[in-house]
Amino acid sequence: MPFYEIDGVVPVCDPTSYVHPSADVIGDVIIGAGCYIGPSASLRGDFGRIRIEAGSNVQDSCTVHVYPGADCILGEGSHVGHGAILHGCVLEPRVLVGMNSVVMDGARIGEDSLVGAGSVVSAGFVAPPRSLVLGSPAKVLRELDEAQLAWKSNGPDVYRQLAERSLARMREVAPLEAEEADRPRVSTDASVSRPLHELRAERESR
Repeated sequence: MPFYEIDGVVPVCDPTSYVHPSADVIGDVIIGAGCYIGPSASLRGDFGRIRIEAGSNVQDSCTVHVYPGADCILGEGSHVGHGAILHGCVLEPRVLVGMNSVVMDGARIGEDSLVGAGSVVSAGFVAPPRSLVLGSPAKVLRELDEAQLAWKSNGPDVYRQLAERSLARMREVAPLEAEEADRPRVSTDASVSRPLHELRAERESR
C-alpha cells in the first residue's frame, strides 16, 4: 500500500477513492470521497497538511508538498494534470491545473479557473474565479467563456468514473506475449471527454 505514517500522523483516504499502488501518500494527507490519485503521484504531508476534497484527481507524476506548518488545499472537483507541481497553494473548487504546470506557495486560484499547461504561477499570486491563467510567469488573460467552462467540467466527472472503474476492475497481471485478434478496447465513451482544440475547431467549422 502507498500510505506512510510519519511522527504518528497517518494519512486519511475515503474508501471510495482510488490511489494507485505506485503513488506515495505520506503523513498529514486527507483525501476525500471519489478522488483519483494516479501512478507515481507524490503527496508529501511530512511538513504540513495536504487536503484533497471530494471528486478531485491528481494525475500521474504530480507532486503536492508544503512548507513546515503550511497547508495545501485542493477544493472539491480539482483536476490536476500529469506532471504538475503544487506547493503550499490553494485551489478553490473546480480548478483545472494543466499538465506540467507549477503553482507556488501562497498562490490562490479562484473557483472554476483554468491554469494552462506548462504555466508557472508565482508565490502569492491570486486569480479571481473563472480565470484563464497562462504563462511563465503566469498572468490572468481573461475570464473563461461558457464553452470552456462546460468543457472543463467534464474532466473531474471522467476521473471520478475512473476511480470507480479502478477500484472495481483494475488488477495487476502478467502481459500477453502477442496481441489478440479482435483486441477489445477499454470501456470508455470517447465522446464524453475530448481535447479542447477539437471542440473549438468543430464549433468554428459550423
